Amino acid sequence: MKNNFTNLLKGGTVLGMMLMVLSMTSVMAQEEEEEDDDFTFNVTLNSDQFFGFYPVFQGGYSISEKTDFTFYGILWSGGTGGGWGNWTEFGVGLNFKVAEGVSVNPQIGILGGNLLSSGTAGSGRLGDGIVPNLTVNLNKTKTEGQIYAGLYAPLRNEAPASGTTLSYLHYWVNYGYKISPFFSLGAHYEHLINTGGSNVETSTDVYQWLGPYIQFTKPTGGPFARFSFGTDLVEGNDSFFKLTTGFSF
Repeated sequence: MKNNFTNLLKGGTVLGMMLMVLSMTSVMAQEEEEEDDDFTFNVTLNSDQFFGFYPVFQGGYSISEKTDFTFYGILWSGGTGGGWGNWTEFGVGLNFKVAEGVSVNPQIGILGGNLLSSGTAGSGRLGDGIVPNLTVNLNKTKTEGQIYAGLYAPLRNEAPASGTTLSYLHYWVNYGYKISPFFSLGAHYEHLINTGGSNVETSTDVYQWLGPYIQFTKPTGGPFARFSFGTDLVEGNDSFFKLTTGFSF
């Protein structure tokens, strides 16, 4: 009788330990899932006739209910930037959720290459320039949009005597309507300005694009594809086209 009671007690102890382990495993799995939800990562592949082919990645980690730490990188060297000293851009910032479906993301980036500091002369270098930038995102049930502005300024002067440093202002705005969870369309305006340099006295328009876009998105999230096209308003230029595809993790 005593042995039966002892065995029963042992069995109950083992069962209790198993239940405790299962409970702890469930809690740990839930915490890991919550941490995964805190981290976001997006990769896009872009192509246009000025910059060529350039992959972009963007990531974020939630540090509060309304604020995310963000980081990004642009591999400009995939296209035209290959002739600009393997031009690359990397930056960090904070994303603020200011309203339902609206966020504001100031960031600051650093460049590697030679486009700004020497006007493409010489080899690529870390610290080619600095890029303070701001992105405002809109993503609601029926509407979407984005405003971006970035100032590309040289950090130093490495230009030869007959050369010049360069600086640029790059901004765009787009706004669209979601016809369905799969399909949306809208308008895109984008402007690139050479704002000056060590031997550049006046600013000039590099391009000024205006036209529609169409976008296809997986309704449950993940992959998407966007095609923007239209006219270039700068005298002497013709049309523009930009193709973007990407995936959100």
